[in-house]
Amino acid sequence: MAFTDSPISRRALAGLLLAAALPATPALAAPRSLRGTVSFRERMALPPGAIVEVKLLDVSLADAPARTIAETRVSGRRIPAPWTLRFDSRRIDPRHSYALQARITHRGQLLFITTERHSVFTGGPDNTDIWVQRVAGQEQPPAPANSPVGSWRLASLGGAETPASIATTLVIAADGKVSGRGGCNGFGGTATIQGRVIRFSRMVSTMMACEPDKMAQEQRFLKTLERVHRWSFERRTGRLVLLDRGGRPLMALTSQ
Repeated sequence: MAFTDSPISRRALAGLLLAAALPATPALAAPRSLRGTVSFRERMALPPGAIVEVKLLDVSLADAPARTIAETRVSGRRIPAPWTLRFDSRRIDPRHSYALQARITHRGQLLFITTERHSVFTGGPDNTDIWVQRVAGQEQPPAPANSPVGSWRLASLGGAETPASIATTLVIAADGKVSGRGGCNGFGGTATIQGRVIRFSRMVSTMMACEPDKMAQEQRFLKTLERVHRWSFERRTGRLVLLDRGGRPLMALTSQ
């Protein structure tokens, strides 16, 4: 069969020959992402500048190093630390095994790392909420250097030392929940902490009646909490100092 000698036929033939000569176009990248958190069980604050690293690894070969598919870094300012890891789905082989690895470092020093396998792409829910363990030999950073989170006892109020016979306590949890005893009644509320700024909600307390001196200290303490705007620590004593908006000390508390 001969091709008709016409402009249309020649153009069609040229197009067929050109298509045959070109290499096959590879499949376009199919971006995917995993999301989760990194947490640890210790009640401690990370040093400023700590970095949380999360990697997606191919762990199929037991006798060879794991191959990194993707990785991300986020700030360790907030724990649990939320992360998002983006990767190319073309790099995932359904015949292989994959897992997530996380670690926390500070200035190149390893502080925490995963010790259990966090498998993904197994056909079930992906295990993306990662728990890390503190590396042996790493001392816990002292809480006073980093955070007011902890359990405290009132030592002074309005510049005057408080009597040891009246126990006024304040517990600030990592999630912002606040509890304690004013000296007579228990109370609860919340705290919002952003850097050196701390603001307390109005506390809700029980309504028992006690000795006048205990009631007086309790009422002053709870009213003063509402004026707190900042926090700091006394270097000499290690006391937590709560200050007003102008930086004036309102109360000091000792760790318990």
